[in-house]
Amino acid sequence: MSEQVQLLRSLAIVANTLTAAEVPFALTGGCAVYARGGPATTHDVDVLVREQDVARAVSALVGVGMRAAQTPLDWLAKVYEGDRLIDLLFRPNNLPVTDEVLARAERMRVGPAVMPVATATDLVVDKLLVFSPHRCDFTEVLPIARALREQVDWREVRERTVASPYAEAFLLLLNRLDIEEEVP
Repeated sequence: MSEQVQLLRSLAIVANTLTAAEVPFALTGGCAVYARGGPATTHDVDVLVREQDVARAVSALVGVGMRAAQTPLDWLAKVYEGDRLIDLLFRPNNLPVTDEVLARAERMRVGPAVMPVATATDLVVDKLLVFSPHRCDFTEVLPIARALREQVDWREVRERTVASPYAEAFLLLLNRLDIEEEVP
């Protein structure tokens, strides 16, 4: 079985388990980008959950045979399905996952399961807010922006990333490449 198929299988288990446990969630990260037509990923599964739901989410996933892992990070929890990493993010980029964030997600088929998937706008904002002096490689995000460009509200991306000079530089690059039109 290919790594992509194994990852989608793990994702289906996560989605079905969290749905059955009535834990609100939304797929994010590389798998969400893939679901929206972006490049395939074999890295891990990233799921948004509210901070108050993390313990219930971990408990539900452990209950179906996954194993919880300790992490020194204070913005996510980790579980493993076999050797595949599942990140439960509750404060990505230091922004809390809220009911509003989860409500914006759209139900989509991802591999064998249907689940809420973060909007393309939210995905691009998240990717741009990761840029920093120590993490400023545009090569991973450029194909994502190109693949999702027609699904993204670029005005909202600019508004939500206005404090980041790295996001501004990336958006300038997108504009120069005719991927995104600058919005006054």
